[in-house]
Amino acid sequence: MANQRAKLVVGNWKMHGRLADNKVLLQAVSQGAGALPQQVGVGVCVPCPYLAQAQVLLNGGRVGWGVQDVSAHAQGAFTGEVAAQMAAEFGASYAIVGHSERRAYHLESVELVATKTVRALEAGLTPIVCVGETLDQREAGATESVIGMQIDAVLAKLSADDAARLVVAYEPVWAIGTGRSASAEQAQAVHAFLRARLAAKSEAAAARVALLYGGSVKPDNAESLFRQQDIDGGLIGGASLKHVDFLAICQAAVTANAMR
Repeated sequence: MANQRAKLVVGNWKMHGRLADNKVLLQAVSQGAGALPQQVGVGVCVPCPYLAQAQVLLNGGRVGWGVQDVSAHAQGAFTGEVAAQMAAEFGASYAIVGHSERRAYHLESVELVATKTVRALEAGLTPIVCVGETLDQREAGATESVIGMQIDAVLAKLSADDAARLVVAYEPVWAIGTGRSASAEQAQAVHAFLRARLAAKSEAAAARVALLYGGSVKPDNAESLFRQQDIDGGLIGGASLKHVDFLAICQAAVTANAMR
């Protein structure tokens, strides 16, 4: 299948940020990203209270912005929830769904993640659907069965056209915030499995969906990861809070894109 995919690097700030610090970070990222070629997309997913600030500081530039979760409901009496359409009204492009921290700490089921994906698509957002296995699951040889179940639950709710609008992020739970990272070969194997799963749904989805790696990506390992055939960029955690590191990872995507 033809490769129709551009590289994409998205920062996930998690629950970090203050207005003054955000301004410095966003302005630096926006300025640095402005020098990157168009073949590499850049985004940041910020805590919801900072959506308006991201919109003001990033609007008209190269960096897209988004949220780290959306509600499974379009509206209603759901105190504390944030609807996908609300994020869209602030110009958001992306919505992370199914992050391992949401699955673990909030007990989000595969069915709930799938519903949130649908809500994001309905609002015109690009869902970044996260999948991944724990260390116990990997050591038990269950990586593909776990990840297959997670992605299949989402794809089952989507048309082929909607499936092609996704971004999927593989985040080995054992590598998030631990300083450990899957080797480029380990990550590629899982990404190839995901690509095949997408192809079973739709060849167009397999060709178009960007597959990101998220698991302790740093400037010194980003290029080797991004040079793999089925790794189209990264979902970046801690390194996205330091503009020098984040922009270095974006540059690694530029270099890898030129070499792949």
